[in-house]
Formats: sequence, structure tokens, C-alpha cells
Amino acid sequence: MNTTAEPDALAQGLAELHAESFHTPWSAVAFADLLGQAGVVLEGDNDGLILIRVVADEAEILTLAVRPSARRQGLGGRLVEAASRRAAELGANRMFLEVAEDNAPARALYGSLAFKTAGRRPRYYPRADGPAVDALILVRNFA
Repeated sequence: MNTTAEPDALAQGLAELHAESFHTPWSAVAFADLLGQAGVVLEGDNDGLILIRVVADEAEILTLAVRPSARRQGLGGRLVEAASRRAAELGANRMFLEVAEDNAPARALYGSLAFKTAGRRPRYYPRADGPAVDALILVRNFA
């Protein structure tokens, strides 16, 4: 991913990568809007991306996507660590995220990076083939 590309091209590339990772991907317009907001930070390369928002002393992972052909090679962990370092540089003391309760690979990744369950959002993620799934709210303290 060329993070120095023109904003429209960058947003389109992010949307295409995101579409490879999610059944309900974000559009280029959504990425362009987020990238224009204060406190939003992008880390990534051609195979993966992480988008976070830092507000005051907290950071939130908005999305993490790794191209299927690049999974199980440590890229997701490296992206989370890079985003965590950047969030800390910007004054964050902790990072939050939401993950679907049934997303075992993502839960394993975040667990390996010291994220702990802090709450639950019932029926947060809709599923086309069944009932909505709870979101787990995870947090990782930097200090």
C-alpha cells in the first residue's frame, strides 16, 4: 500500500484490501472520510492495514485487515504493535477494540498481544446466515 498516494487512490486501495478481508467491507468513501478526521492514524503495507483513532489518552482500533494470502505470517501482530507505538507517541495510555466473539483467529491474535476482555456488546455484529454475534470489547494498557 502506498501511503503517499493521492487521497482518492489511497482510499480506493484501502477499500480493495479491506474487501479481501471482510464480508461487509468499507468503501473508499468511508476510508477517505476517516483519513480526514483528527486523530486517525494509518499503518500498513500492500498486504495489511490498521486504522486507529487516538483521542486524549485512549486509542481505538477501527479496523485491522490482512490479505488472506499474507495471513499466519505475523503481519497482524506487527501492525498492532506499530499502531500501539504510534498511539503511545500521541499520548494514549491504552488501546481498545471490538471483536466478534466468534472470530477465533482475531481473538487469539489480540490475546497474544496482552489485550483483555473489558466488556461485551450483545448482538453487535449481524450475520446473514444466522443470529447476530456479540462483540467483545478488549483493552490493552500500555503502562
